Amino acid sequence: MSTTNAANANQTAGDGAANTRDQRKVRHAKRQELLDAGVQAYPVEVTRTHSLAQIREKYPNLEAGEETGDIVSVAGRIVFQRNTGKLAFATLQEGGEVGDHPRLQVMLSQGRVGAEALDAYKRLADLGDHIAVTGEVIASKRGELSIMADSWTMASKALRPLPVLHADLADETRVRQRYADLIVRQEAAEMVHKRSGVVRSIRRALEDQGYIEVETPILQLIHGGAQARPFETHLNAFDQTMTLRIATELYLKRAVVGGIDKIFEIGRVFRNEGVDSTHSPEFTMLEAYEAYSDMYGMADRIREIILSAAEAAGVGKELQTPEGNTVVLDEPWEWKEFYPAVSEAAGQEITPDTSAEDLLAIAKKHHIDVDENLDVQQLALELFDELVEPNIIQPTFVYHYPQAAQPLARPHREDSRMVEAWDLIINGYEIGTAFSELIDPVIQRERLTAQSDAAAAGDEEAMQLDHDFLRALEYGAPPTGGLGMGVDRLVMLLTGTGIRETILFPLLKPEGDE
Repeated sequence: MSTTNAANANQTAGDGAANTRDQRKVRHAKRQELLDAGVQAYPVEVTRTHSLAQIREKYPNLEAGEETGDIVSVAGRIVFQRNTGKLAFATLQEGGEVGDHPRLQVMLSQGRVGAEALDAYKRLADLGDHIAVTGEVIASKRGELSIMADSWTMASKALRPLPVLHADLADETRVRQRYADLIVRQEAAEMVHKRSGVVRSIRRALEDQGYIEVETPILQLIHGGAQARPFETHLNAFDQTMTLRIATELYLKRAVVGGIDKIFEIGRVFRNEGVDSTHSPEFTMLEAYEAYSDMYGMADRIREIILSAAEAAGVGKELQTPEGNTVVLDEPWEWKEFYPAVSEAAGQEITPDTSAEDLLAIAKKHHIDVDENLDVQQLALELFDELVEPNIIQPTFVYHYPQAAQPLARPHREDSRMVEAWDLIINGYEIGTAFSELIDPVIQRERLTAQSDAAAAGDEEAMQLDHDFLRALEYGAPPTGGLGMGVDRLVMLLTGTGIRETILFPLLKPEGDE
């Protein structure tokens, strides 16, 4: 058995750590053999006239054994090999433009490439290597579209063996070594392209409505725009403690004050909090603001965005969730008020006037563990999180939250104990939120001062007092609607996957700490 075939047989059986080390040693020796022969193992360029996909598109219907006489040069990664005496077969793979991995067979015969070149291929080329091949486009005797090689050259020598999909790529390994996952698992590449399509569709939906995209600072002196624990860093130039942004909100609102009436940003935000199947310390948020709109106008926007994203992801108007639910996107989306929703789930009436003692009793009745030091509004929010949100499957706007839920939202126009805000819940979790924005600088100062006091008292998620933002509001902001949506959450919904699958390179514990 040749060295290459022996490596293939070992790999098919599954690579243990020792076997992998042995193969790496062999591959390093092959790299050195190439260099000793004056052949580059990693040339700066190779001849390539066509992609593999272009060859497949150009020659879709060749008959078995047909020869075209067309000479082309292609390149790709070897993902399959079979050597039979004076003939060698290899399947090359390249990255696709729409999530696929185009593949094409190449054939190296002693009669075409010569004994020396064929022997060098068998001896030096392994699974995972990138090679370039020049030859004639033909169909094999079995009808397989192929390149009958006249010559071959190494394009990049792989020093590690490719993982075997089922034997090697456990879930944790797939996420940690995403580069290997992308090589061997079609679904991983498809996810990258689907997510890219979703993000493009979000931009198009907003740009079609006259929005412009901007970028705001990631490093910030004061964290605000959400209730979350920030990451801290240090700016040496100013000898100043800084934070990574937890939201883009306050800078986007500054721009609205300045006259940018329709504005959005899609960007990474960072929250030093827990990690689970729906949360990541760094994630991608869309925030959009529209002057002279309100929470109802922003509901129209998020519906447009999600319907456009569903089309871009190729899932249509109905989603089948991993839990077996069918989510219908193109029917009217329900509106459900916060307190009536909690009342229905709890089996008794709950209003903004319900006491903390009564809410604690309800929590105990439903076996919900809550902090007894929470105030009455926070207790109501805990009941909602446990009793209501997980059971909302169809797209539903839950609105008229208690003020504690959204310190940056305008008071309800009829009942100041609540705010004009909604959360969009689909399949049991929040996809986005929107407000009729609070633009009164006096009330906003009171809200942020209360947040600052909470931070001083030890609340690590409370916002800081941002004097510059308040100064901006004092110049006068127009009535404004604001929207925030987790892009990762949307991709999760449309693909039925967890957050670690939707993020190309998610944050993980260091190796060895698990």
